[in-house]
Amino acid sequence: MKIVQKLFLPVLLLFIFLFMGLPLFTVTVQGLAPSIIIETLSTPFYQEGLINSLKIALCTTVLVVIIALPPAILYDRFEFRGKSLVNVMMMVPMILPPFVGALGFQQVFGYYGVLNAILGHFMLPPVDWLGGQERFGAVCLIEALHLYPLLYLNLVTALANIDPSLDEAARNLGAGRWRRFRRVTLPLIRPGMFAGGSIVLIWSFTELGTPLMLGYDKVTTVQIFNGINELETNPVPYALVVLLLIFSAGIYSIVRATLGRVDDTMVVKGMSGKRLQRLSLLPGILVFGVFLVITLAAGLPHMALLLGAFSQDWYGTILPSSWTMLHFKNSLSHEIVVPSIINSLKYSSLAMLVCLGLGIPAALLLVRRRPRYRHVIDTLIMLPLAVPGIVVAFGYLGMCSRYQVLNYIFDPVNNPTLLLVMAYAIRRLPYVVRSACAGLEQTPVSLEEAARNLGAGGLTVLRRITVPLVSANLVVGALFAFSFSMLEVSDSLILAQKSIFYPVTKAIFELSQILGEGTYIACAFGVWAMLFLAFSLLAANLLLGRKMGSLFRF
Repeated sequence: MKIVQKLFLPVLLLFIFLFMGLPLFTVTVQGLAPSIIIETLSTPFYQEGLINSLKIALCTTVLVVIIALPPAILYDRFEFRGKSLVNVMMMVPMILPPFVGALGFQQVFGYYGVLNAILGHFMLPPVDWLGGQERFGAVCLIEALHLYPLLYLNLVTALANIDPSLDEAARNLGAGRWRRFRRVTLPLIRPGMFAGGSIVLIWSFTELGTPLMLGYDKVTTVQIFNGINELETNPVPYALVVLLLIFSAGIYSIVRATLGRVDDTMVVKGMSGKRLQRLSLLPGILVFGVFLVITLAAGLPHMALLLGAFSQDWYGTILPSSWTMLHFKNSLSHEIVVPSIINSLKYSSLAMLVCLGLGIPAALLLVRRRPRYRHVIDTLIMLPLAVPGIVVAFGYLGMCSRYQVLNYIFDPVNNPTLLLVMAYAIRRLPYVVRSACAGLEQTPVSLEEAARNLGAGGLTVLRRITVPLVSANLVVGALFAFSFSMLEVSDSLILAQKSIFYPVTKAIFELSQILGEGTYIACAFGVWAMLFLAFSLLAANLLLGRKMGSLFRF
């Protein structure tokens, strides 16, 4: 353990500095010039982008709370038929990146989509659901339907950790159901609300793929994306990245000040089991129906994507007028598809190995050694969850442009493989560390001490005792690192500039821009991605269950 602390810690700090600290420093230095910031803030076009980004973040978060809080309470308080299925159902949105789901959303709400076809069936005029300002609402809705599981998982975990005696004491003192919820339950789940709500708020504020796919360029992230080619001559993209980072930090600080205080939350886990109210058949069906309605609404883009992948002609009708398997064949034979799959498998596998190689020793250091500065280390490791992906990716380009030595090493133009791997790894490392820490905290130290007393060395104890005991947690962390790297959006869209290096998400985006059958091929390709991530999340849920919410905290 001492060797881990002495030799590993400098490696970990160097990794965080090089692939998180230095990119942030670069964009800050390049874009923090007061004159450029003032010029950017005084430009109406960029003002509108920031305001729209903030409005999207707020609206999306409110929608997520409305969607996630009621079912989390129902899950925690009632026993009903089908309860074992609802957590898997609520994770449906996570099997598809929101920008890919936008393809299906366009098929439903487009001018010649399903909804207008239904209106035409009743002799009503069509509505341009995705035109003009309506795109703002579409972006909020798509993101909310994708992000609500992050809050739901945290709320389920927070509710499970409440001591039931506190609610019973309030009931004995005459407090009604609503008063108990407002004065007891809500303060106690505030850390879970903060954990999930912070990610939702910042994620939706910095989301690039969804507004880009819907053609909504009046947001800061798309404006940054459109300015990539002007890095050498135009400092405004750097200023926008700095403003995005400042606003993200401000949002996080405000939310933490209002929801993150733990002085009066006293989240404790009661020693007595919580008594769940068993529902009869009809109330149980109604409660299950709440989860089913949310799942169907969230799965609407997935269903539309699936139908679009099989459709030969779907234009102005409720369902495709003809069907074909040709798009699946084309999706695997297109010149950029198979190479993109190979690229993503390579990038994601290497990123997963980096995450495991750094994450396991980091967890051992935090849980077993517990140095006095462990909170600083833990904060540094969790930092990538709080920093928008577009900021990190943009920082890599600026870093290589500013420091020629790094440009020769990483070469983002001619071969961005190393940058993509490290971008994926730094952003997925928190999942591996959180998962490994959870396993180590649940594993008795006495088992490792017993092995050492019998003469086993540190590596032997690690290999024969520690790793097997936390193997399920390590598998979950590895699954998340690999799966979410496969479907990473911001890093892929920004760092992969040449088609031979496209990962899956960049290939889907490029296919969607091709007129004619390009959208259908992108839908078929998206189905393959959806099935892959569905398998990964199902496996993770089976291994961790309701503890999955701890992976999404920072």
